[in-house]
Amino acid sequence: MTCPGSKIAALRRFVSAADVAERAGVSRSTVSRAFTPGAQVSKSARNRILAAAEELGYRVNRLARTLHQERSDLVGIVGGNFANPYISAQLDALSSALHARHLQCLLMNTAHAGGDVSEDLARLLDYRVRTVVLLSGATPDELIRLCAQNGARMVLINRPQPPEGTLADLILCDSARGGRLAAERLAMAGCKRVAVVVSGSRTSAKTARADAFCAEMDRRGIPVTRWADGANSYATGQEAARALLARRGACPGPHIEHDGIFGVTDEIALGVLNTARFELGLSVPGDLSVIGFDDAPISGWASHGLTTIRQSLEELTRATVEAIERPAGAPTTRFEVPVQLVERSTVA
Repeated sequence: MTCPGSKIAALRRFVSAADVAERAGVSRSTVSRAFTPGAQVSKSARNRILAAAEELGYRVNRLARTLHQERSDLVGIVGGNFANPYISAQLDALSSALHARHLQCLLMNTAHAGGDVSEDLARLLDYRVRTVVLLSGATPDELIRLCAQNGARMVLINRPQPPEGTLADLILCDSARGGRLAAERLAMAGCKRVAVVVSGSRTSAKTARADAFCAEMDRRGIPVTRWADGANSYATGQEAARALLARRGACPGPHIEHDGIFGVTDEIALGVLNTARFELGLSVPGDLSVIGFDDAPISGWASHGLTTIRQSLEELTRATVEAIERPAGAPTTRFEVPVQLVERSTVA
């Protein structure tokens, strides 16, 4: 006995609308109308089509349907450091919000795209995404150029203003205010020899945080060491801690002491914190005060208790979704995410 649909399954391909039409005894166009909200099709035909689709395991080809729509339900999400705790949480929150709105994510990791990402970026636009979201962090300017050439709308998160005429909504946290808040808190803790760890990525947001921190410390007459090397990573925080906190012969090289360190991301600050505590044997906040920026979920764990500058993940997600849902021809907007100091246990 031959099981229903076994012939089609044996073809080892996706079940098509034509297969459903043949099984239900209707035309191909009738199948299409049956799966189009609001389209007219008789109740009996619809029931036969749905039964055939269920039997065959048919799924609508949404990519093909996208080609005939003004805007697709695909949202391109681009980033280069998904291992970063805050960006990981950002991606989780955004993808969940898009799912609730029946929008689909098309994810691109530029960190694994190789030296020339032009071809991969162009392929992203081949899918006719309705919007391209550039997450926080360093992402190629080539994508902005390609989107502008193709009239694709973008949402830029914590990135500089793109060229004039680009269809880009900007979502920015107040990085400068965050840097000042970090400086004020370390100064309040009595820190006299401080450092800021920026990493070598030097994105606009991280640079703004560091610059504002240094300016506020300079106003207070407190010297600052600026560490700007390595990737935006936990390992960079580790290396910075080893270089900045060597003392009393505990580490080879110059004995450079600091009593306060600001990491411009939580990931960097956590690298500093754990290296100071568990490798260098320092008491935090007894010997050293550490403050981060982002308020990634991991920072609030009891094992870390990192004092940090929060850029609200909820506000960031809400603003991003609002930008994605704006009409294709709507004027571009600029949204600022407020920041605030979150007191925990790593600053005296």
